[in-house]
Amino acid sequence: MPQLNTNQHVRQLANLELLARQVVEGFITGLHQSPFHGFSVEFAEHRLYNSGESVKNIDWKLLARTDKLFVKQFEEETNLRCYLLLDTSSSMNFPAEGTSKLQFSVYAIASLMYLFKKQRDAFGLCLFSEKMDWMSPARSTSAHLFYLYAQLEKAYNNPKANTATNISAVLHHLAGEIHQRSMVIIFSDMLENSLNPQKTKDLFAAIQHLKYKKHEVVIFNVTSKQKELDFDFDNRPHHFVDIETGEEVRVHPNKIRDSYIASIKEYRHQLELKCAQYHIDIVDADIEQGYTNILNEYLIKRNRML
Repeated sequence: MPQLNTNQHVRQLANLELLARQVVEGFITGLHQSPFHGFSVEFAEHRLYNSGESVKNIDWKLLARTDKLFVKQFEEETNLRCYLLLDTSSSMNFPAEGTSKLQFSVYAIASLMYLFKKQRDAFGLCLFSEKMDWMSPARSTSAHLFYLYAQLEKAYNNPKANTATNISAVLHHLAGEIHQRSMVIIFSDMLENSLNPQKTKDLFAAIQHLKYKKHEVVIFNVTSKQKELDFDFDNRPHHFVDIETGEEVRVHPNKIRDSYIASIKEYRHQLELKCAQYHIDIVDADIEQGYTNILNEYLIKRNRML
């Protein structure tokens, strides 16, 4: 039986790696086929073939997909150091049916890691909830990639119950741990601060700490637009349960929809204004959408840093 468990774990890791590869390679192919050239096609691993040079490093598979000649490059230098932060608090387990915010974030982070590896960028992972639960150093090897995939699998398969989050404490801790200029990418639903102005102040004090240390910050605000922003529920009484606290309430969605939407819009507007003030990129990551926007936003930020 232990051998069966090991084989199952290997299959899960292979599936995560396969999904990440499909997402990234499809994204790269779309960029190469786009008429809009620039930073986004300048991958560390490929460049356009120059007439007359050796053909031994031509990527023939990419030629078949794009009808253009690209040469593989094998520089071993690391261009950028990046830390990915995954919120594993209980609110990330929403919705219970379909892909949850946690699962979506795991897939998105796996895809980003695959892209980092292709670009020879170093990457680390931090899992957090009320505190920093686990953190890796930033490296760029294949062994490191699969080690982090294993950690993502654990988070995916073991969602936390009745667990809140404390992003500000985690960011303060991280600012003291990383010493080189890095990119910090946060995947969170950012719901901790929605009803607590003091927690919002604490969050931006922590982000200011990161900025003081010369780090760049990107927040992917992971949401279910349909349920959490549009409050799209059937016209009948619903029983809602706070995933983090267990608090319960029974309401008719139609009676509170307008006030709920107005409240969540105001909170998100204030969050966006604060992020703009601190020169932080905050990007909507709707779980009902794909991962292209996430990869694209990373490349935009990366290009500004290099």
